[in-house]
Amino acid sequence: MATFLSMINEVLARLREDQVSSVDQSAYSTMVGMYINDAKKQVEEAWDWDALTSTIPITVGAGLGYGGSSTRYLIPGIGTRFKNAFINNISNGFKHPVRLVAYGDLLTREQMATSVVSAAPAWYSWYGNDGTDAIVAIWPTPAATYTLAVNANVPQVDLVNGTDIILVPSEPVVAGTFARALVERGEDGGLSSSEAYGLYKGILADRIAIEQSRSTEYDVWDVV
Repeated sequence: MATFLSMINEVLARLREDQVSSVDQSAYSTMVGMYINDAKKQVEEAWDWDALTSTIPITVGAGLGYGGSSTRYLIPGIGTRFKNAFINNISNGFKHPVRLVAYGDLLTREQMATSVVSAAPAWYSWYGNDGTDAIVAIWPTPAATYTLAVNANVPQVDLVNGTDIILVPSEPVVAGTFARALVERGEDGGLSSSEAYGLYKGILADRIAIEQSRSTEYDVWDVV
């Protein structure tokens, strides 16, 4: 498994630069580290990687939500770049999916109710974020304490320490970082930045194809 530092040194080697023993040993290694995180985000958003699949349990109940709310809940660790989220009620005796609806529909249900409706959560919608993690709104108001499982494809936080291990394939991240570094440095008689970017796209496509082959849900395509 590739670490943050090993990827920095791989990029530096491709640039014919001296390798380093720490992420911030030089201004150049620090810059390469920034490019690695940029490329990592691009790779993460290119595919629903298995390694980024997460299940985050949250407890809902009267007054347990965001800011003391009973219907708004912060989802710790999900961030704001998650994809393909769905929620299940996994409480004993109440195991069922919670349906996604538009926030306007959820708000209408709340506002049109003549009194507070208390029951097991049946619907949810996204309610923005606190600057770090997403907030979910649920309805009806929980009649008791329930455990909801929030399932989503959650991108990894930025790599910071040299020992941090990247979750998505490292090859396209290194290739994308190399292309970015060539743009910053300019042509020097070696591989051009456009050629490097073409290689990056090919490597990324190959890794997506490998992962796609393990997912039966992508075997059938419909014309739209």
